[in-house]
Amino acid sequence: MTDPSVPPDQSPPPLSVPEPPAAEPSPAADPAPVAKPFEPWQALALRELQERRAALEAEIQELETRRNQLQKSLVSSFDGQADAIARRLKGFQDYLVVALQDLAGQAEQMELVVQPVVLQPSPLDQPAEVAAAAAPSAPAAAGLFSEDEDLIRSQLERFQGQPDFYADPWKLRRSLEAPAAALLEEWFLYQGGRGAHASAGSRSRNALTVAAAVAILGELYGERFQTLVLAGQPERLGEWRRGLQDCLGLSREDFGPNSGVVLFERPDALIERADRLEERGELPFIVIDAAEQVVDVPVLQFPLWLAFAATPAELAIDEELL
Repeated sequence: MTDPSVPPDQSPPPLSVPEPPAAEPSPAADPAPVAKPFEPWQALALRELQERRAALEAEIQELETRRNQLQKSLVSSFDGQADAIARRLKGFQDYLVVALQDLAGQAEQMELVVQPVVLQPSPLDQPAEVAAAAAPSAPAAAGLFSEDEDLIRSQLERFQGQPDFYADPWKLRRSLEAPAAALLEEWFLYQGGRGAHASAGSRSRNALTVAAAVAILGELYGERFQTLVLAGQPERLGEWRRGLQDCLGLSREDFGPNSGVVLFERPDALIERADRLEERGELPFIVIDAAEQVVDVPVLQFPLWLAFAATPAELAIDEELL
């Protein structure tokens, strides 16, 4: 449909499109802020803070090191004390068990029935020859040792060979070192079974030496002797019991007043026991621990005794363990 006001031979004028308004220029981007230089007092304060921080870090590191050292020291000290206490308790427990067993055995053997009194003639009324023949006599230690020199030397030589772990009880099951064999050779053949010698350095080594002596005495006297050990502390007696038990293959029943080995804390009880053995014609073999610094004179009257002398260092170590 055409506009009637426009002639047919003329085309309508083109439509005009409005132009968008010109974009306004955007303001320029703000420049990045520039860091201002530190003032002298600020630099000085910063340096002081850094130095204090470094000092604090060093002090913290030192405190942490000391804390770690204290923790290690506490752990090691506690372990050592616990081990020493455990050894003391073990030794006392072993000694107490043996003592209670001995007490029970003695109580069972007590005769509560009144026995009739039997009068015997006084020894003064008997002829001198009869009294001398009736009195039992203990073996003469020094004389018998000189007569059995070959047996003693052969036994000491055999003890230095391979150990016999399955030997019968009262036979040596451990190997004897050369210094211990030389000690026993001198003690048997040159001292007549009565003398003191330097400790081997520990109670277990001394127990091995005594075990070898007991094995030889068993070959010479059979059951006519008894070993009496003197040590002033239950812990030391426990070490002697374990050492002899291991070296000779003994059991708990072998320790007691009616057995082969008797342990004593007091010398007067040992002397009384040795006197009774001699009255029965038996031979007491007395062993004195290295920690015993004083030996009673009556102990030296018996025919068989072996005393160990400890060094000051060994005594100090023994006191620390107790």
